[in-house]
Amino acid sequence: MLTNIRIVLVHTFHPGNIGQAARAMKTMGLSELVLVNPRSFPHEEASRLAAGAKDIVERARVVDSLPEAVKDCVQVVGASARPRSLPLPHFDEPDRMAQALIQNAGLAPVALVFGRERSGLTNSEIRCCSHQVSIPANPDYGILNLAQAVQVLAYELFQARQKRADHEIPFRRPAQEPLPTQEQMKHFHEHLSQVVQKSGFLTQPHAQTERQLQAIFTRAQPSRKELSLLRGLLNALSRDT
Repeated sequence: MLTNIRIVLVHTFHPGNIGQAARAMKTMGLSELVLVNPRSFPHEEASRLAAGAKDIVERARVVDSLPEAVKDCVQVVGASARPRSLPLPHFDEPDRMAQALIQNAGLAPVALVFGRERSGLTNSEIRCCSHQVSIPANPDYGILNLAQAVQVLAYELFQARQKRADHEIPFRRPAQEPLPTQEQMKHFHEHLSQVVQKSGFLTQPHAQTERQLQAIFTRAQPSRKELSLLRGLLNALSRDT
């Protein structure tokens, strides 16, 4: 399960933070690191601060965009300290997030996404996620640096994995269908947008309305079979309009 969990760092400014995040990952059994447009990488500071986790830094994959980093994932959780108005499912407690990720990681890749050191993830990057999570902290000073945030959430994932192993909890009921990847959901949202616009429901661009429609299906978490059914419905509606 842990090998199916991907840590994604978006636009990391200080290369040393990449090394420290890799060290935090390795202590909790995580090994897959993906970097989205880091400012400076490879860099000797990343390798130096990784200490015994230099292998994770050396294997890290660098990509140009967050959608590319998570396109094959069935669940993507964005770590955010700031309250957001985006209508995405939100984990207030990291242990609940960890249980969900571990459950889905039993059969398919999942991702935990961290933003820039100073400003975190943008709204558009959060919209690339299926869920959000926050780390409870002192309301008067709730600031964690990047590696600390990775360490806290990686610990929760490790604990959730250990609890499942100790209690021999199955990954998923056999009757439960696999979830679609983020790339499959992206194609569905694009299809939905085309049909909505063609139908006349939107007479002018309404980005907020389209985002709210997308959020409905994100919260619903349809299975791949259900998503295929929805795509068939959209095709039928397209022929009738």
